[in-house]
Amino acid sequence: MSIYQSTKVIELGSCAFRQWRAADSHCKYIHGYRLVAKFWFECNELDQRNWVVDFGGLKELKTLLEKQFDHTLCIAADDPLIEGFKSLHTAGGCDLRIMRNGVGIERTAEWCLEHADPFIRNLTGNRCWVSKVEVWEHDKNSAIITKNQAIHSNNNMFANQQQLPAINQPPQNQVRDFLEQVQEETGVNVASVLKQAPIGNQPKPAPVGGSSTTGFSNLFGGTSWGM
Repeated sequence: MSIYQSTKVIELGSCAFRQWRAADSHCKYIHGYRLVAKFWFECNELDQRNWVVDFGGLKELKTLLEKQFDHTLCIAADDPLIEGFKSLHTAGGCDLRIMRNGVGIERTAEWCLEHADPFIRNLTGNRCWVSKVEVWEHDKNSAIITKNQAIHSNNNMFANQQQLPAINQPPQNQVRDFLEQVQEETGVNVASVLKQAPIGNQPKPAPVGGSSTTGFSNLFGGTSWGM
């Protein structure tokens, strides 16, 4: 029986990363990209409209992906500075995501596949699946993962993700120590940059395309991933 394929390109949003294991590279510092992903959908039988999947039914998938990557800071679960980043999140200085398997464009593609595949199976009554995902950092760099390469956990990935504290009043001593450490390592006075952003229980929404996302609108202005 033939296997039908269709593809969909979805913008994930502007995302920051820190690859702490890249000790000999500037990727060990916080940096970012505007991520774009391409999904391959497959099935053995088309639906009654002769479609693999209904592209109009992917809005919830897009929302899921944007929640993870749009105007967020992704770090590895074993990052040695994780407690400092958690404090910065609590202070309202970033929207932190802790990646269980680590960071990097390959891990981003893996995350997208592991979350998109069950979504598509549920959407189509298990008629379709996601066979491959490609993620671009920009027009020269991308990574691909295919389903036979993906390692799927029997546990719910959302349940395994570390829960972060709600944004509220910051523990000042932890934030100060963390910012001093960052400035010592990189020469960047993060505290002065943060003063440009409004501090409160709920950060102001920053526009992204035709919608808005929770984040500080001026915090990363002028960077390759700021809006």
